Amino acid sequence: MDPSLRWGDGKNIMPTVLITGANRGIGLEFARQYAADGWEVIATARLSSPELDALGVRVEPLDLSDADAVAAFGVDRPLGLFIANAGTNHPMNPDGAQNALNWQVMMMVNAIAPYQLGRALLPKMAEGGKMIAISSGMGSIGDNKGGWVPYRTSKAALNMAWSCLALEASSRGVACVVLSPGWVKTRMGGASAEITPEQSVGDMRALIERLTIDDSGTFRRRDGSELPW
Repeated sequence: MDPSLRWGDGKNIMPTVLITGANRGIGLEFARQYAADGWEVIATARLSSPELDALGVRVEPLDLSDADAVAAFGVDRPLGLFIANAGTNHPMNPDGAQNALNWQVMMMVNAIAPYQLGRALLPKMAEGGKMIAISSGMGSIGDNKGGWVPYRTSKAALNMAWSCLALEASSRGVACVVLSPGWVKTRMGGASAEITPEQSVGDMRALIERLTIDDSGTFRRRDGSELPW
């Protein structure tokens, strides 16, 4: 292991976190909280936002539906944490040709691109680093209640991809964990959701801090309890 990639030994600069989909909602809140705690934040977004720009963090354009952009993306420094947060819930209806085409885009954004980014970033991850995929309880086959078929399948695919990434990352001492943030009051979650982004991200950050390599390859709620695959 390159000594420059060691994290947490008290000898290197502040840890760096890369967050995808950071222009609003959960991603924006992750960027806000980590920046406030002194982390170096690299935030990616298809389009930035005034709220993200106001944080003063490094913003990199990245459209996860663009396979060429995903393949070309890279970072120039070691990472302590990678949070694959970006996602879409469109289409909600699985029927018809146009929805099928949109479903293909959803699979790219929600499952394929996060895995490709995670795998490409592995050499940049610090020893003891963590790679987190923001999934959903709706991606659980064991807890399937029906409906939302495109979204459920995309998150189930993300879960499997991250489980594979955990196997690939184990030799590097990097933990890969899938988290469900709960039902959050975002544009995707809606105003009727149960918790705020601040609550969800605060809980997930506390959990991320506790995670070790022994937790790699697991699927957890924000309180740390395990979800069925």
